[in-house]
Amino acid sequence: MKRWLPSPWLSLALFVGWQLLARGPSADHILLGGVVALAMPLLTQRLRPRPGPLARLPLLVRLILRVGLHVLTSSAEVAYGVLRAGRHPPRGAFADIPLELRDEHSLAALAMIVTVVPGTVWCELAPDRSVLRLHVFALADEAAFVTQFRADYVLPLKEIFE
Repeated sequence: MKRWLPSPWLSLALFVGWQLLARGPSADHILLGGVVALAMPLLTQRLRPRPGPLARLPLLVRLILRVGLHVLTSSAEVAYGVLRAGRHPPRGAFADIPLELRDEHSLAALAMIVTVVPGTVWCELAPDRSVLRLHVFALADEAAFVTQFRADYVLPLKEIFE
């Protein structure tokens, strides 16, 4: 079964998505949607990464809640900074953050977190994955930011994935 249907949830999502895009069931769309739903997971099976190791699920839940809170607070801070940018321009700067993350899942999760939180942009990752360079919208104290960033994101990801 796993050989012909390697990812049943992906197949189901593709089939349902196809039917929604078709705006109504018809024999040809059901057949074509079924072919796409069966063929695409088989064709892309080697492209999907291996499942990630999740060591501490409660810590993952706390991290997700923390990121959600940071999204809300950072959105307000960036909006306020943009509104007052005429009189007090924000001090955008680069911050270099030392990393100990080696697992590709933890680095991918960190990239998603940085992308989701307003005011931060992932700029560069050192070839040996030892330093991450971020651009921060308003950076008053780089050392304090690096310490807080590591405590909020890097260390929990290291505990969860490594």
